[in-house]
Amino acid sequence: MTERHVDVPGCRLFVVDEGAGPPIVLIHAGIANHRSWDGLVPPLVAAGYRVVRYDTRGFGASTTDDVEFTHRADLTAVLDALGIGRAALVGNSRGGMIAFDTAIESPERVVAVVGVGAGLGGFDGGMTPEEQAIADEHVRIDSAEPFDAAALTAFEVGIWADGPGQPVGRAPAAVRDAVYAMNLPLNEAPPPRRETALDPPAAERLAELRCPVLAVAGILDFSEVVQAARHLEADAPDARALVWLDVAHMIGMEVPDRLADAIVAFVGPLRPWA
Repeated sequence: MTERHVDVPGCRLFVVDEGAGPPIVLIHAGIANHRSWDGLVPPLVAAGYRVVRYDTRGFGASTTDDVEFTHRADLTAVLDALGIGRAALVGNSRGGMIAFDTAIESPERVVAVVGVGAGLGGFDGGMTPEEQAIADEHVRIDSAEPFDAAALTAFEVGIWADGPGQPVGRAPAAVRDAVYAMNLPLNEAPPPRRETALDPPAAERLAELRCPVLAVAGILDFSEVVQAARHLEADAPDARALVWLDVAHMIGMEVPDRLADAIVAFVGPLRPWA
C-alpha cells in the first residue's frame, strides 16, 4: 500500500494506492472519506485489481483553500499523478455523481462506472411524504440555534447507515460508528464548497455515457436513489440496475464482499485496461 498527496490548485488530495492490475478508483460519499472503502479494497485487490481511493478536497486527510474547483478535474489529476490512463470508477452517493460527471466530460479516461447508492446530477425522483418529513427534520436540526453538530451527525447516521424510516441500529454497530466518526468533523467544520457543476447536468446527457454502467441501489435507501438507478438502466446506452432488498445507502460498508463480487463480475469482461 502506498499513501501520498497529489497537489491540485488550492488543494492537496490524500491518495491510497493498493494492489496491481487494471485500476479501479473508489470515490466516497459526502458524509464519509476514503476509510468508508476499507472493507471493499481487500477483495478487489485479491481479485487482481489496482485499487485507488482518495479523500475529496476538504474531507479526511485532504486539505483545501476556499477556491472554485471541479471534482472532475481533481479526479483526473489523481489519475494523471498515478500514471493511470483509464480506470473503472466506483462512486458512492455524491461519489457516484462525480464518477458519472467525469465519464461524460472525459470519456477517454473512464472504462466503466459503478454507482453505489449513487447521485445523478439533475435527476429529481421526488420524495414520499414520509421521506419529506425526514428531510424537513434534517433541515430543522441543521438550522437549530445553537447548532449541535453531534445531534446532526447522529440524525444523519440514522438516515444514511440505518436507512430513512428504518429502526435505529438496523445497520451493524461498526458501520454506524464509522459513519459517525467520518461525518462528525464535516459537520463541526464544513469544508468550503465552491464547486462548478457539470452543465448541462448528467441527467440531461446520459446519451454521452459511452462506457458500461452498473447502478447498485438498496431498497432501504431513499426511493429517489432506486429511481435514479432504474432511470440509468432505462435511458443510458449501456446500463444495468442492481437493486438489493436488505441494504441502505452505505452499501460498500454494509456488504463489502457482495459489492466486490458484483464489481468484479461487471468489469471482468472489460479487462485488460490501463
